[in-house]
Amino acid sequence: MMATSLTPIGAIPAASAAPCPDVEVVFARGTAEAPGLGPTGEAFVSALRSRIGTKSLDVYPVDYPATTEFPKALDGVRDASARVETMAANCPDTNIVLGGFSQGAAVAGFVTSNVIPDGAPEGVPNPMPDDVAEHVVAVTLFGKPNDRFMRVINQPDVDVGPMYADKTVELCVEEDFVCSSGRDFNAHTQYVETGMVDQAATFAAGKVATALPREVAPQAPAAAEQPHLPTPAAQPQPHLQAACQTECRVIGPE
Repeated sequence: MMATSLTPIGAIPAASAAPCPDVEVVFARGTAEAPGLGPTGEAFVSALRSRIGTKSLDVYPVDYPATTEFPKALDGVRDASARVETMAANCPDTNIVLGGFSQGAAVAGFVTSNVIPDGAPEGVPNPMPDDVAEHVVAVTLFGKPNDRFMRVINQPDVDVGPMYADKTVELCVEEDFVCSSGRDFNAHTQYVETGMVDQAATFAAGKVATALPREVAPQAPAAAEQPHLPTPAAQPQPHLQAACQTECRVIGPE
């Protein structure tokens, strides 16, 4: 875990723990980067923090191997999905920013999917519930592997789900061999230098600023107590009264 992380990996906010942050960044690092956020993730968090004023910000580095054994990226999809769902349940007012770089961008992209992609390996987690989407205000993907690259490594294409599409920004440096048709390996490391990290931070900060407060289900008003009314005394029915008078005349003394 990197020093910038204010929330330990796997921690679940509780009444006795630190209060829920205004913003949490859930970020998956790229292939072969050391555990934590990775250089691109660190730069993104720093840029975002400077754009959200006095709002509190925590980070959650996605826990997964990030090796060239690409099927193991499933560990990251599971971990990131679990973190987002946990935060949505325990900190419903926290605005979640989901992101990733390179292989981590594929992880984050799969997290948003509304279906299990064709060709996905066994053990892929089910898509997150629809109501979780309202807690994720922005998705930032740096150097997301394109379809060509995913075919080369024999993995399914990465498609952002429809509930996240309008709050997702995908950034690809020109000639980046992972996300474009280019062949430049160095371009894949230039997201800070090209200003794309700042571009993503501005996008995410705007989504945080315009996020609507979560709606609280209104409680049904208590039923008004009805005043207690006395039960009216039973009135003799006219036909019974008439029958009694007739009967009395018949059997009574003359």
